[in-house]
Amino acid sequence: MSWNQAGESRYGVHSVDHFTLEVPSLNDARRFFETFGLDVSSAGRGLALKAFGNPHVWSRVEEGPRKCLAYLSFNCWADEYEDLVAQIQAHGARPAPAGSCADGNGYWFLDPDGNLLQVKAGPKTTPTAASPQSGTARRAGQRAVLSRGENTGVRPRRLSHILLFSADINRSIAFYRDALGLRLSDRSRDVVAFMHGRHGSDHHLVAFAASSAKGWHHSAWDVDGVDEVGKGAEQMRKAGYTEGWGLGRHVLGSNYFYYVRDPWGSFAEYSADIDFVPTGTPWPAGDYAVEDSLYLWGPDTPAYFIHNSEA
Repeated sequence: MSWNQAGESRYGVHSVDHFTLEVPSLNDARRFFETFGLDVSSAGRGLALKAFGNPHVWSRVEEGPRKCLAYLSFNCWADEYEDLVAQIQAHGARPAPAGSCADGNGYWFLDPDGNLLQVKAGPKTTPTAASPQSGTARRAGQRAVLSRGENTGVRPRRLSHILLFSADINRSIAFYRDALGLRLSDRSRDVVAFMHGRHGSDHHLVAFAASSAKGWHHSAWDVDGVDEVGKGAEQMRKAGYTEGWGLGRHVLGSNYFYYVRDPWGSFAEYSADIDFVPTGTPWPAGDYAVEDSLYLWGPDTPAYFIHNSEA
């Protein structure tokens, strides 16, 4: 079965394997991500972030002078790896500077904004079907809602997507489409754009927001329904993480959201019920007016939500 659509690159990555952040304080990072509900452990020079009950490392956090994305790692099918690398090189990827690669695996290169990327053969970590949302289901013969005293801590089950600031959204769309084989899901003019994988993917694996420079905006983590999004927000507020945005529902992607502002001015998002694009299904990408694209309902967006602290 062909995964291709007319006019697009032959090969494409299927997953975000993990991302690595640099932050000024590992102690602050451990507290924030543990409170958020992730399984945090010491690993090498920093921390490894997992979902409870799943051995996959979704993120690594290392100490650095300021918050930034150290690198972003993608997985592809093993039998497509060499051809995908050739495709990446043919579409203008710059080789990674000497000494910048975190390990010797895969192919390392820079995107047009200067972000360090890795492509390697690896397992598909993204789902092959829409995530179940039992938090919104009414169960016959049972109470639909537990009492507040029975609420347990929110624990995300997987990484959903990441969003980067870009100095040129159109350039980023073209590179991630032609070199990495991602597809445009939707966009809002030259303000924000969302891209998904062709092998079965949430509405977006990677998204870009306009800025004067590159930067890290947020990681989004899938939870079990809108109740878990709301409970996660309360979980973080009680721990002192009071800045953020939500509870609300997005238009592009359709997911329920709450963004928690981290100690470095970026965000971690609780996300539920995001649109899913099955393998082989064309997605009618649209270009929407800004006022019609950000959220269906929810509180006003705080000014700091769109601030790139790295610019």
